[in-house]
Amino acid sequence: MAEALTIARPYAQAVFLFAGEHDVLKDWSDMLGLLAAIATDPEMARMIDSPQLTETQLADLFIGIGGERFNEKCHNFIHVLSEARRLQLLPEIAALFEIQRREAEQTVRAELITAFPASDAQQEKVTAALKQRLGRDVELRCTTDAALLGGAIIRAGDLVIDGSVRGKLERLGAALNH
Repeated sequence: MAEALTIARPYAQAVFLFAGEHDVLKDWSDMLGLLAAIATDPEMARMIDSPQLTETQLADLFIGIGGERFNEKCHNFIHVLSEARRLQLLPEIAALFEIQRREAEQTVRAELITAFPASDAQQEKVTAALKQRLGRDVELRCTTDAALLGGAIIRAGDLVIDGSVRGKLERLGAALNH
């Protein structure tokens, strides 16, 4: 994993610098997200590792799947990665790019996990509280997990706030065992 990140970092930095200079960070974020999804598809992963396909055929396959969602610069990037046999690094490249993009835009991605779907008002309250605490804009992603029983878990970068009923019960059980 560390080796893949080390190899992926210069590619992510190059794309980030290019996208920043041309004010197209969001466009590249979308394109890299799609490329990462394509690369992680099990069938595509087998094709990437297949010696039967040439670098050009692999690049053309990625470009064909993305269609018009990829611009000419992205086509060039795909060819560069394919020629270097680095297409399998696309998930790492996309993740590293997103870290740099959020840092540049002063945003943080947060996750709100609740036992039941959170209302719009609850989501706005959590977003506002995180923005105040972290001093950054917050991109909130909401999911549900019935195993929490109630309450919520909030994750934002290294910050984890566990206010779930399950978490409280686990902490109570640990305290009783000591």
